[in-house]
Amino acid sequence: MNTLFIQSKEIGGGLFIQHGFSTMIAAESIGENCWINQQVTIGYSGHGRAPIIGDDVMITCGAKVLGSITVGDNAVIGANAVVIKDVEDGAVMGGIPARSLK
Repeated sequence: MNTLFIQSKEIGGGLFIQHGFSTMIAAESIGENCWINQQVTIGYSGHGRAPIIGDDVMITCGAKVLGSITVGDNAVIGANAVVIKDVEDGAVMGGIPARSLK
């Protein structure tokens, strides 16, 4: 789509982008088998590096993942969550700012 932007030094196999409408991805790296929905923004927060996304991560519609953070393996970022801190492996994140829901 002409509204899908992807910039990353490294992308693992199996990246699935469902409905790439209005999706901006500027990640340091994206692990294997990640799922990214529509209207997601992954990028810089004004300083530092872009986010690092682990393996088997799901980032659902409207979520924002911003800054020099790492999203751990098997994490889920809920719809419209704003993630500005590191995410542990297996965490389910939601809210603004995002916090662990389990």
